[in-house]
Amino acid sequence: MAYLCKKGLAGTMGTLRNKEETLSSISRRSLLKQCGIAAAANLPVMSFAAPASHIPATIHVNLNENAFGPSPTVVPAITRELPRLARYATADLANEFTAQIAAYERVPPEQVVLGEILGGLGLYLGSQGAPGGEFLYSVPGYLALINAASHVGGVGVPVPLNSHFENDLPALREKVSPRTRAIYLINPHNPTGTASDPVAFRAFLEEASRQAPVIVDEAYLEYTRDFEARSAVSLVRDGANILVFRTFDKIHGLAGMPIGYTLAPAKLAAILRRNGLGDAEGLGRLNLVAAAAALNDQEHVGRVRDTVSRERAIWLQVLDELKLRHTRSETNFIFFDTGAPQANLAGSLGERGIEIARAFPPYDTWARITIGLPSENRRVRQALREIFSHR
Repeated sequence: MAYLCKKGLAGTMGTLRNKEETLSSISRRSLLKQCGIAAAANLPVMSFAAPASHIPATIHVNLNENAFGPSPTVVPAITRELPRLARYATADLANEFTAQIAAYERVPPEQVVLGEILGGLGLYLGSQGAPGGEFLYSVPGYLALINAASHVGGVGVPVPLNSHFENDLPALREKVSPRTRAIYLINPHNPTGTASDPVAFRAFLEEASRQAPVIVDEAYLEYTRDFEARSAVSLVRDGANILVFRTFDKIHGLAGMPIGYTLAPAKLAAILRRNGLGDAEGLGRLNLVAAAAALNDQEHVGRVRDTVSRERAIWLQVLDELKLRHTRSETNFIFFDTGAPQANLAGSLGERGIEIARAFPPYDTWARITIGLPSENRRVRQALREIFSHR
């Protein structure tokens, strides 16, 4: 038991956070300590309160992780599964999770494909038909699907964002042609954090999906208050040629155990599964039980959403005070113009023990910073005040 705790659970979960500032509360150090005590006393892990911790020497606000961590039900779910760690995830376990997602999303299980499949989806779509099929996407953006498609004959067609740093729907519409193999959109967009107007976005999806499959990456959508109305899932339910990608890496706090799912037309979903996407053995049983527990705790998701919303409002106010141009983010990160090469700010913050995201050309002077714990945010904002106070 002690070996499994140290090598399995602690290594998998990574550093979790301070009880006073997070919604799931146990630190890596205390977890290791509890595992040792539990092994010696033959007591279950998680029976002790987490001690107060301090802000780490380096603050990582670069990868849009959920600093508040997963639901408090996740670690016990993983702990219960540890005795079966030597066994692959079974089809029954994957099917049970698929049914849970289907009920949550109100779609048939046949339309659910498990896993972080954007890369695999790009490989599949890029390999269909003659080489040269075009993949429309907004730039800058997350390119896993586009890069994968390009390796098997697909051609990426970048479309710049509009003046509001949103997906430029009219420009995308003009690019759709018989050569279009698929359209990939992130909403809210990354790295800008902007969400497209829901009415205009839905109209675009309805029209474009008649000509080519549209993949909508909703990794950050649950950070918006009206996410259900904004989601493209209703179009998937209606039978449109649309795929919706969701992940547990973000608001559910499972970046250390990556898992997601895609909702797709039933026929396409079946083809993807036949090509190995969503295979139970490749998902990992700990990932499956962790995600199932996280999905069950929508109260936790709501608390994270509300807390991030409050912190985001403070962030945007401070950016206004510093006269730093910024987007109207609706996610767990902010995006603002530093007025100089992004590397300058990254270097200055790095000297202060703060790591931010890379630059996102062509916005070479803009910086993306993840919204962290309140104490982390205060430290980062203070650093920005020091850096920009003499503007």
